[in-house]
Amino acid sequence: MSIKTVNPATNEKLKSFDEMSKDEIETVINQSDITYQSWRKTTYKQRSELLHKVAQILRIRKENLAELITTEMGKLIGESKAEIELSADIFDYYAENAEKFLADKILRPKYGEALIRYSPIGVLLGVQPWNFPFYQVARFAAPNIMIGNTILLKHASNVPQCGIALSEIFKEAGAPHGLYINLLIPGNKISRLLADERIKGASLTGSEQAGASLAEAAGKNIKKSVLELGGSDPFIVLDDANIDKTIYWAVIARMNNTGQCCVAAKRFIIMESVYFEFLNKFKAALLALKVGDPMDNETELGPLVSEEALTNLLDQINRSVKAGARIELGGRRIDRSGAYLEATILSDINKNNPVYSQELFGPVALLFKVRTVEEAISLANDTSYGLGASIFTSDIRQGKLIADQIDSGMVFINHPTWTQADLPFGGTKRSGYGRELSEFGTEEFVNKKLIRTSLLTDPF
Repeated sequence: MSIKTVNPATNEKLKSFDEMSKDEIETVINQSDITYQSWRKTTYKQRSELLHKVAQILRIRKENLAELITTEMGKLIGESKAEIELSADIFDYYAENAEKFLADKILRPKYGEALIRYSPIGVLLGVQPWNFPFYQVARFAAPNIMIGNTILLKHASNVPQCGIALSEIFKEAGAPHGLYINLLIPGNKISRLLADERIKGASLTGSEQAGASLAEAAGKNIKKSVLELGGSDPFIVLDDANIDKTIYWAVIARMNNTGQCCVAAKRFIIMESVYFEFLNKFKAALLALKVGDPMDNETELGPLVSEEALTNLLDQINRSVKAGARIELGGRRIDRSGAYLEATILSDINKNNPVYSQELFGPVALLFKVRTVEEAISLANDTSYGLGASIFTSDIRQGKLIADQIDSGMVFINHPTWTQADLPFGGTKRSGYGRELSEFGTEEFVNKKLIRTSLLTDPF
């Protein structure tokens, strides 16, 4: 079986790679475990120097790496460059801060002295998606390498060249053989890997189905797992919001990465008093987006990741219309080569409509009209997902009060759900569990060892 690269802007097959054999998989797991035994004994300074070097190489090769992202999964070239910069920032962030995050935590027990000492746990398996092929890896690999763990990385099968490029960057940066290994294997082999005693934990970003499968295998083998799955983020617009500024952010919130982002705003919940102003201005802004080659810096709307993704999204749109939804804009395939879809707005979506409870992974916005803040909160929470949310209002105090009532892992006020190295990232409900990035990103795959010392003055 081969793992293939297809350019979604042209549907042209570019390259294919042979899947790893059973013996090859055994060899790399063994090597990762051997390397762990020595890497865990290195100093934070040694680990930090490696991550800084990785970040440096990413920035030096930004242009070429960005072109690789765009070629393999269709991201706009400007967004691809920004992804490389963000990934480099994450490696630098942990190189500079992880030692502080992982310093002994002094406890104050009633008797004696005690502390929590952080230590690595071993070989970790990362299963990462195609939509951010460098950033997703950075936020998993960087903190765990600083902890002293080693990494086996199974990347999405449609971005094999990105996965290979990252492993080559680690090698060039001077990483010991086995510290970071790219696995060229299909997703159906993941569960079997988790049965291997040398692998101590796993992190997955992807679909609910993939997450459930990994969590089942991890649980069966009593191993820690972290999941970041789907989202149906609400974008709440109150009647006192600055509509023009809100429209600017609404376009970014929905169209970033052509809408193929877990934390993209997907359900726009608008107060009745500003609904039609928002709708008309949002339509105009989306209609004005320039469709084109994602390699062109002027392009604002590129292709979806694949022909299959386009077909599935068109099917969701068609089924939603049959169930009563109204197409306010778009809804059709764009007549050109590649997997292109018009920027789309759907309205009049009732609870019986299939898209009411689904994630639409692409440039499709769902609009809802509400009369009260309470109705907006109820609608925002009426989903099985709980990844991110955003609230737009001129009254920050009210925004914070609403944020307290939203069931999600992240809430942003007057900004779309976003990501950066020093902010924790993760969700609740069916959006998964665990946190990545910031100090919280160092607390998942680590042994928090209690060390207590009894004193002569203790009463026992």
